[in-house]
Amino acid sequence: MLPKPPPREPSLGFLYCPPLRVFGQSVAGESTCVQIPELDLGFDIGSCPRAMLPSKHLAISHGHMDHIGGLAYFCSQRRFQGMGTAKVVCDERLAPSIKRMMDGYVDLERQRTPYELIALKADQPLEIKNNMLLRGFPVEHTCPAFGYTVCEKRTKLKPEFADVPQEKLRELKERGVEITRSFEIPLVAYTGDTAPGPHLIREDVRKAQVLITECTFMEPDHKERARVGMHMHVDDLAEWLRIVESQWVIVLHVSRRTDMMMARQRIAQVAGEALAQKVLFLMDYKANRERYEQQLAQVTGGRPAPAAGRGGAAEEDEAEDET
Repeated sequence: MLPKPPPREPSLGFLYCPPLRVFGQSVAGESTCVQIPELDLGFDIGSCPRAMLPSKHLAISHGHMDHIGGLAYFCSQRRFQGMGTAKVVCDERLAPSIKRMMDGYVDLERQRTPYELIALKADQPLEIKNNMLLRGFPVEHTCPAFGYTVCEKRTKLKPEFADVPQEKLRELKERGVEITRSFEIPLVAYTGDTAPGPHLIREDVRKAQVLITECTFMEPDHKERARVGMHMHVDDLAEWLRIVESQWVIVLHVSRRTDMMMARQRIAQVAGEALAQKVLFLMDYKANRERYEQQLAQVTGGRPAPAAGRGGAAEEDEAEDET
């Protein structure tokens, strides 16, 4: 009898939350890496699938291996593939340790991989694209950790100038009169690994269009395990959902032992069907594929989608079966 071949690696999870695509991998304790191409931004790099490389900015939430283990390879491959120098964003408390880790690879490889390390203070804004601001904020975990928000900066004419002719507005502006006001629209929030806490009710977190968070423990008798590991339990998520105004809540970091169907059922059970409707699981291949096919049908008028190639629907089903 021939031995079995090794199991195939699972495909990337993928969700389309207009106008943003969110894809990556996330299994508790193994690897988490997420990318949002429209923002040229990635979060964490526990492993480094090729699809993660285009992220011009990579925001690291904390130093656990399943969230940072692929960092050196990410920086190296961006240079090797001609994609430029990686810009690594982190909590200022992590920066010295990340530098020491990267310096260790210089000794191993006898060459230096260029990268830019950007250490942020809490709530310090960093412009990652035109009028797009990334901010970090402390979360509660077993080591120093940041969550992140991305907000779009916009300007709007002040109400008192609403009926003023354009010629007059130009004149006022030339005289140095402030005729507009600035405000920010929260687009994305990413919590990384975190226990429940006040940071979850920040306005730019609970009002973000897309909220990406973890929920590691689903079983009713695992609340103490969640507390000790400073992770989210499904009961914590359900309570939080009652004040979250996000259009989509994307759940990461589910344990491999948790079946996706059971996870969906648990969310509906503890949060109610209405709130559960906004919750999506990044690694729920089957449900996410069906959702995307519905989105595609709305655009194409019901014409069939192109056949999936390598890493597509068929391979996702196989990967799901193996896990």
